[in-house]
Amino acid sequence: MNKLFLICLLAFFTSCGLNKQAQQLKALGQCDYKLKNASNVTIAGTNVDKLLGNKSLNVIDIPSLAFAFLRKDVPLKATLNVQISNPTNDLAAINNFDYIILINQQEIATGTVNQRISINAKQSIDVPLQLSTNIYQFLANGKTLQDIGGFLSGAANGKEQKGLVTIKIKPSILVAGSLVKYPGFITIDKEVSNKILL
Repeated sequence: MNKLFLICLLAFFTSCGLNKQAQQLKALGQCDYKLKNASNVTIAGTNVDKLLGNKSLNVIDIPSLAFAFLRKDVPLKATLNVQISNPTNDLAAINNFDYIILINQQEIATGTVNQRISINAKQSIDVPLQLSTNIYQFLANGKTLQDIGGFLSGAANGKEQKGLVTIKIKPSILVAGSLVKYPGFITIDKEVSNKILL
């Protein structure tokens, strides 16, 4: 009788835990997402501020960028700061999530955030997403290189240009000590200005 009672009690608490996580995940899906800014942006180890100071993107002007281009390994690193606002009356929370970052519909990076994120009702928090990718394939395409150069030089010269950044988030919930991935993605589409780099 005691074993049956313990099994029923365990099933009850597991069910309550899943229901609670499902409610928190539902609230997360109703949150508003905003890409606030990008910080610590480097290309081939060179801070983007130095690139902006040159008024144009020329691989010959910056030796580390030229060498990276010759090696076909041009690392782009940045922190994208995403603001999540919870307009609901419920706690929105997530234990872990995978993300995909796309620029103008081209996937450029993927990653995972391995920490619990909780957003209280009517509150906002900032979540940093780390971007780290090799952009050689984009720079090797003359048109894409021209677009990137125009985007960067426009920021340096005060001329606003815009591009589409998409962040796809796949949340996970904790079930019996294991993370189970949500079947779909929460998608954030944001047209961003090159002023985000300033």
